[in-house]
Amino acid sequence: MDANQSHPIEWRAGNLPVSLRFDDPYFSLDDGLAETRHVFLEGNGLPERFAPGFHIAELGFGTGLNLLATLHLWRAAGIGGRLRFSTFEAFPLPAEAMQRAHLAFPELADLSRELTPLWENGPGRITLPDLEFHLIPGDARDSLPKWPDQADAWFLDGFSPARNPELWSPDLLAEVARHTAPDGTAATYTAAGAVRRALSDAGFTVERVAGYGRKRHMTRCRKDPAL
Repeated sequence: MDANQSHPIEWRAGNLPVSLRFDDPYFSLDDGLAETRHVFLEGNGLPERFAPGFHIAELGFGTGLNLLATLHLWRAAGIGGRLRFSTFEAFPLPAEAMQRAHLAFPELADLSRELTPLWENGPGRITLPDLEFHLIPGDARDSLPKWPDQADAWFLDGFSPARNPELWSPDLLAEVARHTAPDGTAATYTAAGAVRRALSDAGFTVERVAGYGRKRHMTRCRKDPAL
């Protein structure tokens, strides 16, 4: 077991971290990278929507897998300028735990080696020629309402709604909508009815579509440009 003081994790199947607080794995048991690509990248119309300065925001940074997968795709697409990536995380993992989790994804090894040293004092802000990264620590219910920005796309990647309902409350999802650019998008692995209703009530047009692996459905949505 590893302990991030207030958020212990357990390693299963080699390099799969599981939150003991929420009894939930940090990524798919099947193939976490493939799930990220299906749910968050394809679910937000990426890479087709990429443009210089494109801004992604995320609820639940976890192991940083979504960031690595997104930056990998950004570089492969040859987009000029910086990708902006802002993430809200109540329990940041230590760099060594993130690095161990990344061992499950050899395709991302170079990116992991590049970024992990920058997190050794705790992830905060990172600026690279092609990346502007900001991790906002603490409870998103407190920090998101104060966030002075809007995202073009959201990755809603908290632990499951049944185990971590705080990250899926109607009030918080309304803040997600308020901090989404007109015609911006959001995607999540869950198709829970309460989550889809909250997103719809917040001003998103919501679709239930095919999920990844053992999950039959996921959710993607687009903000009404008039809101």
